[in-house]
Amino acid sequence: MLFRRFYDDQLAQASYLLGCQATGQALVVDPNRHIEPYLRAAETEGLRLTHVTETHIHADFVSGARELAERTGARLLLSGEGGEAWRYRYADEAGAETLCDGGVFEVGRVSVRVMHTPGHTPEHLMFIVTDTASATEPMGAFTGDFLFVGDVGRPDLLERAAGQAGTMEGSARQLFRSLGRLAPLPDWLQIWPGHGAGSACGKALGAVPQSTLGYERRFNWAFGVADEDAFVRAVLAGQPEPPPYFAKMKAINRDGPRVLGERARPPRVDAAGVATALAAGAIVVDTRPACEYVAQAIPGTINIPAGRAFTTWAGWLLPYDRDLYMVMGDGNRQAVADLLRGLAGIGLDRVAGVAGPELLDDWRVAQGPLQTIAAIDHVELDAAVRGERVAVLDARTAAEWSAGHLPGAVNIPLGELQSRVGELPRGRPLVVHCQAGARAAIATSVLSAQGVTDLRLYGGGYAEWAAAGHPTSRAPA
Repeated sequence: MLFRRFYDDQLAQASYLLGCQATGQALVVDPNRHIEPYLRAAETEGLRLTHVTETHIHADFVSGARELAERTGARLLLSGEGGEAWRYRYADEAGAETLCDGGVFEVGRVSVRVMHTPGHTPEHLMFIVTDTASATEPMGAFTGDFLFVGDVGRPDLLERAAGQAGTMEGSARQLFRSLGRLAPLPDWLQIWPGHGAGSACGKALGAVPQSTLGYERRFNWAFGVADEDAFVRAVLAGQPEPPPYFAKMKAINRDGPRVLGERARPPRVDAAGVATALAAGAIVVDTRPACEYVAQAIPGTINIPAGRAFTTWAGWLLPYDRDLYMVMGDGNRQAVADLLRGLAGIGLDRVAGVAGPELLDDWRVAQGPLQTIAAIDHVELDAAVRGERVAVLDARTAAEWSAGHLPGAVNIPLGELQSRVGELPRGRPLVVHCQAGARAAIATSVLSAQGVTDLRLYGGGYAEWAAAGHPTSRAPA
């Protein structure tokens, strides 16, 4: 048996290739939309992709299962569990085969047993793998978003992201019972999860790529809670706010992702093209580092720096129904391809044009001055707060704000800022901060693009403020 793990750092998402070297057949589990690595790996290993499946209807990225099956002719295997509301609506059209609890399918001499493990989602499946060429008992399991290293999948997404009111507690109870179904399985069973640290599909995911069931039984908090009511309280407490694009992903993956095929690279645009796009209501994203953006940027653009968090904040802040234009700090072909791949991975396909850093000089010559966002340090800010000369916006999460914040600061998390601009204090310069600067820089660009003026960026953030001994406040208990 051959085993390969693929990991997308931007999504903190794992997918897998499982092959039978005796027969040359191979299975891919939970592929994302960037399917070329699976095709290359299969070719390198002399395998044919004969089966494609996924553990559940994903909420944080567009599935590549349909795309991969269409490209290779592989059998598409999808969950038939979860009830009518969460069945795959495109299954018949795509010629998919249905998988249900207790079913078994073969990939050459590798046997895969299906276990229904609801809780994170109603249709969720786990795949238990036995290499029958050398063993009669299972080696490992693809646990998707059911069981992680150190954590379990969050059961609140149907309610908080997909709008299914009143489902959190019931899903948490399903999750507890699904964990109980693992009792007969051996301690040596390897656990191959669908996500790692940084994913919003859990609250305390480990950074180790895999584990064993025995280790998780000893050290994963979820196995240490024997009472169902106590488990429900614990698993629902402290879950992070899900990005709004999760609801969009759920619908796309349930109804059927669009098959991309080979895509043309978006055209280069000049200053006149960007000006026309902004005037027409398109979104122009400047992907340069925050320090470069605040020093000089095209008015009306928003700043989401390229990097590990790019896809997450793009999902929070960019619309699905408008054209997007990208300003790159590095305009080389690979940098552009990586950025477009990240956007396509969460369904943001409407990139209509790309420009390099030379755009800023062109804009200054052809369109007018660039904007600058003023900075303020912690000493200046302390004096301004004491003198009530500024208003302060804290762009961190509500939980972070409650644990400690600047006196008088207004808390609007970055992900909610676009819809809550009307709540901002007026009449004084507005200082924006977060924990250490990254979110605040994005927030100032969002506010500037929406016409808010007289902005200041406090890049040191709450961490620097508290370390310097300035006064702080806490939310009432």
